[in-house]
Amino acid sequence: MASQVDPAVAKAAEELRGKYEAVSAEIGKAIVGHETIVDGVLTALFVGGHVLIEGVPGLGKTYLIRTLSQAVDLKFSRIQFTPDLMPADIIGTTIISEDPAYGQRSFKFEQGPLFAQIILADEINRATPKTQSAMLEAMQEHSVTTGGTSYKLQQPFFVMATQNPIEQEGTYPLPEAQLDRFMFKLVVNYSTKDELKTIVDRTTAGYKPEIKAVMTGDEIVGTQNLVRRVIMAPHVQDYAIRATIATHPGGDYAIDATNKYVRWGASPRAAQAITLAAKLKALLDGRFNTSFSDVQQVYLPAMRHRVLLNFEGEAEGISVDDVLREVLEKTPTMAEAVA
Repeated sequence: MASQVDPAVAKAAEELRGKYEAVSAEIGKAIVGHETIVDGVLTALFVGGHVLIEGVPGLGKTYLIRTLSQAVDLKFSRIQFTPDLMPADIIGTTIISEDPAYGQRSFKFEQGPLFAQIILADEINRATPKTQSAMLEAMQEHSVTTGGTSYKLQQPFFVMATQNPIEQEGTYPLPEAQLDRFMFKLVVNYSTKDELKTIVDRTTAGYKPEIKAVMTGDEIVGTQNLVRRVIMAPHVQDYAIRATIATHPGGDYAIDATNKYVRWGASPRAAQAITLAAKLKALLDGRFNTSFSDVQQVYLPAMRHRVLLNFEGEAEGISVDDVLREVLEKTPTMAEAVA
């Protein structure tokens, strides 16, 4: 297979693997553990998606994205979401500007913190739904429209939003339309004893990691284009599609757990996210075609925020991940195996 690949593409793929490892190593200077979270964040960035991270405060989510912005040399902006935050606080506002030389006044648009390349939307579910929805156009279209004028955002454009568990007080659940704009939802768990010891040793002894920029914005855009050139064979694509449709209650491929516990299944964006992430996994593994394993590796983070449980599922304490794992277990890789 390798002999059939354009040498320029093969060289670009090799450089991608080196850059990925270099960025991951720089993040590892600051972030202890959480390898799965780092991998998910980098995967979304390298294919042009966005990430939603859920976890209680104090687990290093903000530190992770700030470190990433240093490692990839992109303009970074942090937005702290609060209940009184307004859409104009994010997007920007039009002000009256006066020319001191001629005394003429004119309207001028002052860009908000959304005009960066890496955006940390911190505790996004502490803001009202109206303010949350201000992110929709930027995330989907990579542009902002205000006062009848559309402004293109600089590429690459990557949003990492953090949210506190919805059981905490003062939180507003994200609308389904906005959740669907995130490629991955990652869940940050508590550190292990050894990891916590390392964290305490570093943070109480004056340790300050020196993060070097090892990748540019243009290189990231090139990576996003390269990923789309990876082949996904029809039978692998069919598996990804069937595993998506298997989350639709009453659908052709729905399993018993789906019909019993799921209210709404995943949208077509889920299959798109799985496909792109699987293609990157293949490249990082030195392959130019995706496998069933690639699909399975990215399935949970790409799906868990797009599937909504019904009352019975919530009442019985079933988690979305429980249902998704059962879908993976009971969805055959080859369509011919379906009885």
